[in-house]
Amino acid sequence: MHPLDNPVWASLQSDHASFAVRAGQALRYPSDVAPFVGVGRDGISCEDAGRLVDPGELVCFVGHAPVLSPAWNVLQSVTIAQMICSTRLAVADGPRVVELGETHLDDMLALTALVYPHYFRRRTPAMGRYVGLYEDGRLAAMAGERMRLDGHTEISAVCTHPAHAGRGHARRLVAVLANGILAEGRLAFLHVSHDNVRAKQLYERLGFAARADIALRVATRVAD
Repeated sequence: MHPLDNPVWASLQSDHASFAVRAGQALRYPSDVAPFVGVGRDGISCEDAGRLVDPGELVCFVGHAPVLSPAWNVLQSVTIAQMICSTRLAVADGPRVVELGETHLDDMLALTALVYPHYFRRRTPAMGRYVGLYEDGRLAAMAGERMRLDGHTEISAVCTHPAHAGRGHARRLVAVLANGILAEGRLAFLHVSHDNVRAKQLYERLGFAARADIALRVATRVAD
């Protein structure tokens, strides 16, 4: 099995092991970092995962997932596209790209709350590099690095403020991140919904290629 087939588990077993919270055969990121839980293989009991998740908390399984009991409410169970980039990308002209850090956190939280809910938390930027660009004093667009595993780095949190859409900002930021990842001797990958046709086409035009369909299950634990 390739590590990308089970990226949450692989990430928390390797480059992001310092984030890992473990219960038996389940691992998770702290809730203020990311909502991801991973298990070593499909079909195992949900008991270990349940020990890591508070009642009412929303979590995501990407790749392998346990068999969830009636104590869980499954909100979404779909396959998403996993895409990978192995060649340098052209970076379009545009506003100056800013390295985002602690001083930009409030702006990042405001933008992601508007267009990227659930997945971005206060400590998400600790997972990797985040970049953005400002227009008219507002964080107009951002993107960042999320899971890291065995020579691969995920690009995520690609979002643009609606008032600044259609200006090529996402394309510019994704190219900057992908080229930085490649310069480290790693491959860039990302996940995108099959329903998000516009985003998939953007990534294809940039130079990302489909690697595989991968399972995404979003659930809340409703009881002990």
